[in-house]
Amino acid sequence: MKISLKDEWVEFQSIKVRQPIGDFYMGVMQMQDLVDISYSDIRHRERNETEIEKYIGIQRPLSASRVKEIARYVNLVDAAFPTAIILSVSSTNVQYDEKSSRMRIRRDGEIAKILDGQHRAAGFEKASPRPSSFETNVAIFVDIDLEDQAILFATINKSQTKVNKSLVADLFAFATSRSPQKTAHQIVRALNEKEGSPFEGKVKILGVAEDGERETITQATFVEYLLKYLSLNPMTDRDIYKRGGVPKRAEGDSASKLIFRNLFLEEKDAEIAQIVWNYFSAVSLKWPDAWNEVRVQMILNKSTGFVALMRFMRDVYLSFDTPGKVASKEDFQQVFARIDLKQDDFTKSRYIPGGQGQSDLYKDLMEKSGLSTR
Repeated sequence: MKISLKDEWVEFQSIKVRQPIGDFYMGVMQMQDLVDISYSDIRHRERNETEIEKYIGIQRPLSASRVKEIARYVNLVDAAFPTAIILSVSSTNVQYDEKSSRMRIRRDGEIAKILDGQHRAAGFEKASPRPSSFETNVAIFVDIDLEDQAILFATINKSQTKVNKSLVADLFAFATSRSPQKTAHQIVRALNEKEGSPFEGKVKILGVAEDGERETITQATFVEYLLKYLSLNPMTDRDIYKRGGVPKRAEGDSASKLIFRNLFLEEKDAEIAQIVWNYFSAVSLKWPDAWNEVRVQMILNKSTGFVALMRFMRDVYLSFDTPGKVASKEDFQQVFARIDLKQDDFTKSRYIPGGQGQSDLYKDLMEKSGLSTR
């Protein structure tokens, strides 16, 4: 079949930009067109004919988890790629009309090298279904040499500052629609601010401690582990709410994993907060010094102890066999009364900070409470 001239080229509006590195072009094109003509130059080791090894390519390897995350994201109602995907193209494959400010790039497989934005392109390509119309802004360098390509990539990525996860959690306060993220944020904020709460003044809001003598748990960590009981996919649930729908309830096995989901869907956020309050009040009464005092060697009121306790909370709550009900402080105290761990047991030497210590403490809580035999 004969291909029309229009089909042989990707054509779009663009403008010329002049900067110290040289001229380049800013344009807008369909993501599908970009995927059709682009490729990522992944850095890798290669042997030539004389068996001498050399490293070629400038891009870091793709992160499968990041690609999967973007593949889900592009179909959300408020998906956006506001920053430009940067491409390098040979002059033999591009045409630019100064008068009309139109650019044409040959549609012939791997024509455009991605210098920045490979995860966005790969995520869009993996999306199912793929959005039928999704424009992206692009910065196109023509005949840029390899040294400048490498320096441009390194400079962009070295200069990027990773956004504090606690700040991300806190920004959901601005959301007008309901979402698991907003609910988790509001619960954590309330528990940190309410007088008499077991978390009063203990949370590092925005991830930064203002009072090192009290604040031991980051807002991001608290929100992350609370979300595990509200939703398997918080972004999808948020998208459903923004579109005017209501996410599915938890039933069967999912109800055992998402112990607070149905309360969340019923908009009983206060009840969720009360359960968490009662549970950690029982913790603070069982081990008051270990929970309330900040000591270098103690881990109970830091991330190691907190994460283990959050994991254990699910098992304790399920043991009451009263889904959707607010378990009292006294209910939780009965379980903790069976655990013979002493306050001086919660040390870094016994429970190494990090994943191993969290797992070891969780196993001890399960075994000593008798819940592991259920």
